[in-house]
Amino acid sequence: MTVRVQEHLLLAVRTAYAAGVAIMKVYVKKSFKTELKKDLSPVTEADHAAHRVIAERLESTDIPLLSEEGKEVPYHVRNEWNIFWLIDPLDGTKEFIRRRDEFTVNIALIESFTPVMGVIYAPCLDIMYFASDKTGAYRMRDYSKMDGKFKTLEEMEEHAEKLPLDIPRRPYTVVASRSHLNEETAVFIKALRKKHTGLSSVSIGSSLKFCLMAEGKADIYPRFGRTCEWDTAAGQAIARASGCTVKIHDREDVLSYNKEILFNPWFIVTRTP
Repeated sequence: MTVRVQEHLLLAVRTAYAAGVAIMKVYVKKSFKTELKKDLSPVTEADHAAHRVIAERLESTDIPLLSEEGKEVPYHVRNEWNIFWLIDPLDGTKEFIRRRDEFTVNIALIESFTPVMGVIYAPCLDIMYFASDKTGAYRMRDYSKMDGKFKTLEEMEEHAEKLPLDIPRRPYTVVASRSHLNEETAVFIKALRKKHTGLSSVSIGSSLKFCLMAEGKADIYPRFGRTCEWDTAAGQAIARASGCTVKIHDREDVLSYNKEILFNPWFIVTRTP
């Protein structure tokens, strides 16, 4: 891993929080502007506000940035990038619109097709997750009370909880999407129930599914539906740094990034025993 990852992790954490503040200013309004994109997925003024905050704050790194709400970057340009920021300014827009608390800010640093650093901030929950290959993965609750108080990454790590957490013994647990639970996933979970007596299942929105895996609160997360690279990069970095694997569902290959087509194949996140 390059030194640059360590240099920028603290900046990414602070940036994710600033984006979360911008999102909450919209969230507390009685109404806010919502549109449909070309693919018919919703986008709100909060998505755009968060993108502006992130793009402005990360500009000083001189690292290219690819964001769901930014300008489309042609593949022949992206193909020259060995390292770049991959951003989802507001992951879980549907949850946001429905006034559910399960939406996040996702910031990842991709190097050589791999997420080497990830930050996820849940503004309503005020929980910050951050990780890199070298540092491991961490969770900090009530982050808003601590923002700006750390001069170094090491100081921040000292005030955070290392992941996975020390979880009491529990049933084998599968985590699934709250908004995208399809038939293929239901069939997969049914098969798991035959293998694991007393199987427990939990549904949650946005990239928080990766965070549950990273915390050690779940054992497997199957995603048999459409996702884009910015949906998964930060979560993959955090889950992997906590001891999980993120592999294509029918192969041993891990999810890779900066593909010509930015959609992911189906994948499964598992916690290594």
